[in-house]
Amino acid sequence: MPETWKPKDAADVASAVGDALSAGKSLELIGGGSRRGFGRPVEADVVLDLSALTEVLTYQPEELILAVAPGARLAEIEAMLGERGQQLAFEPPDFGPLWGLPAGRGTIGGLVMTGRGGPRRLSAGGPRDHCLGVKGVNGFGEAFAAGGRVVKNVTGFDLTKLITGSFGTLCAATELTLKVLPAASDAATLVLVGLSDEAAMSVMSKALGSSAQVSSAAHLPADIARASSVPEIVGQSAAVTLLRLEGVRPSVTARVAHLADTLQALGPQALLGREQSVALWKEIADAAWFAGGGDTVVWKLSVPPSKGAAVGARLAGELSGRCYYDWGGGGIWLELPGADDAHAAHVRRVLNEVVAGDGHATLMRAPDAVRGTEDVFQPLAPALAALTRRVQQQFDPQGIFNPGRMYGGL
Repeated sequence: MPETWKPKDAADVASAVGDALSAGKSLELIGGGSRRGFGRPVEADVVLDLSALTEVLTYQPEELILAVAPGARLAEIEAMLGERGQQLAFEPPDFGPLWGLPAGRGTIGGLVMTGRGGPRRLSAGGPRDHCLGVKGVNGFGEAFAAGGRVVKNVTGFDLTKLITGSFGTLCAATELTLKVLPAASDAATLVLVGLSDEAAMSVMSKALGSSAQVSSAAHLPADIARASSVPEIVGQSAAVTLLRLEGVRPSVTARVAHLADTLQALGPQALLGREQSVALWKEIADAAWFAGGGDTVVWKLSVPPSKGAAVGARLAGELSGRCYYDWGGGGIWLELPGADDAHAAHVRRVLNEVVAGDGHATLMRAPDAVRGTEDVFQPLAPALAALTRRVQQQFDPQGIFNPGRMYGGL
């Protein structure tokens, strides 16, 4: 078991990194530890536990700016923002239950470093689009700051976008500045009942491109819909295609009515109000239907939306799995029976056959032994792998931060 160092503040983090460099030790960076099952297993000499760095450093609601230490719990930050009618608009998911852990343990640091957003991705972007600044310690033991605490900050190279989604392989973050936005005062979800996967892809594309300002679109095949916690979805006893609209109530009401009228020829419809919508889209964001684990493995695929059904339905059928579609069909959540290689060869072969280089597959859940031998993330092309290596050399030449977390040898 590696020893654990638990710094109390940013100065302690810098000291810890300096000590690791002097001793030639590698560091596994964790906050709440809820995302350890994401990425390749890290074999490091020391666990650098940042969970004590929980301070809200700056919150300026009128300026839409929030700066926090990386160990701040996401659930607490969202509750604080909610009290002021604000939100993290990229709809951060809680994947703890996906990996068999309790909900609510995730931290802001883990959220930013893994870089995953929710169903509002197409309309609001992801964490990379909302992270304005990062302070931290690089692999030279030097404290640095990138970006800032203003919404318009584009001077020079945008290091915050590089660090966001880097899985802690470039630096130990000590402060993260995020853009926050007003939360919509109302929301509704138009439900189209009984569409095939192929028909749903076309409908979602049409709706997202319409004047209705659809903020999210997803499709749940019948087996997934029946497992929802939302009674109005379970009661349909069929596949459901979901179109979410958000804003002020008069606008939402008018846009829903127009969209429902436009799509009425496609068959039965239902409408979810705000409370049911919130519950349903959280299930979609968190991949709640695949929570708990067992012996199954979970993949998240990204493809052109028009090809979603061709990839998802084929893989679910060929490998006796189940899937659902987010991001208008472009994001496919796929649960499969366990296998020694997590079906990686099959998944990536089908992906290549259908979309060639226009898609990627991420292994979201598998046993440590599998994640240690298979590519968790889409393999990098040689030129991109060389660029990734050069970037890491600039930040962390000795490779002390989360070695091997994303790719073997990096």
